[in-house]
Amino acid sequence: MRMDTALLSRDAEGLFWMARYLERVENLARLIEVTQSFESPGYEAEAWLGLIRINADEKNFAARGFSVDADHVKRFYLLDRGNPTSVPANLEDARTNARTLRPLMSTEMWRQINVFHRFVSHIESADLHGDALSRLCNALKDGVQAHTGITEGTLYRDQGWYFYEIGRQIERADQTTRMLDIKYTALLPREGEAKRVAELTQWNAVLRAAAGYHAFKRQARASFSAEDVVHFLLRDPSSPRSVLLCLRRTEAHLDDLRRIYGLSRANEAIEVAEFLREILTAKPISHILDTGLHQYLDVVQIHLQSLAGAIGRAFFRDWPPRAPEIDDMPVADASAQPETQPAAPSQSQSQSATAAGKPPASAGGKTEALA
Repeated sequence: MRMDTALLSRDAEGLFWMARYLERVENLARLIEVTQSFESPGYEAEAWLGLIRINADEKNFAARGFSVDADHVKRFYLLDRGNPTSVPANLEDARTNARTLRPLMSTEMWRQINVFHRFVSHIESADLHGDALSRLCNALKDGVQAHTGITEGTLYRDQGWYFYEIGRQIERADQTTRMLDIKYTALLPREGEAKRVAELTQWNAVLRAAAGYHAFKRQARASFSAEDVVHFLLRDPSSPRSVLLCLRRTEAHLDDLRRIYGLSRANEAIEVAEFLREILTAKPISHILDTGLHQYLDVVQIHLQSLAGAIGRAFFRDWPPRAPEIDDMPVADASAQPETQPAAPSQSQSQSATAAGKPPASAGGKTEALA
């Protein structure tokens, strides 16, 4: 067994959620950019509504007095600091976590996240239109990718690194399932030529939002089908944002924590990950599409929440109680808001305080070592 300095529970939680918040910033930037680029004439409002639905923000969006049009949705996600799912709010939460993790982070990591935070704080209304929006989305993606690269090159490979990576992989898998669910459902009602045009446009948008367009084109047939895209996003063994690859990496990191560091409390999470892997690979994609992709993705999302919950209960502070068993939960309940960090009493919530759970901007809470 490897003997390293013990990692505090609050630091493991902070690293886990810092990674998730930053992934959300990049994912939002990708979704906004492709929605702007690929909105179909006559279906503009529907395209922007899809972005709200991916983040389960319908109630929050309406409560803040917005209407479903491009300008309001862009303001909601790029300027509205009162919206806990916005780019500024997610980056603020990431930076707050980073502040508590300063002793574990390299100077380069800390400097970059502060520079990035300062950039986001200066986003203006003029940045939300035309070419300026494209430049902004690229800058947001570049900022997160710079953080990822600096972290890869400078973060010490101890227990903390594993929790950071686990958070990143779970968030990627969750975002891929949400985006695929909403975009696929949007294609269903149309027929004939409208359906063909919508498919070509929307599948390109889905692949670009998942940063997989060029990789998919390298290995797909010239005339690809919905089945090909769904398989690529759910099961491709090499695509960085495929659900299967993210799950395998999460499972491997949990196994390393158990094997190298003796963290036997990872057992439950590993069992959940193994079960979810079986769900992902058991049936042909054609069968899943025939019987209902939406219902299938609901089940996958529930199990991703269960996986995060198993990790939280094992290693983090004051994690919400165990969610209802899968068999007891209505299928519709799986479309809940993205998980959020269980906040300390003085913290504002980012997305929800349900059993899906979102952490506080600052992890706080119990301070005992994990082992």
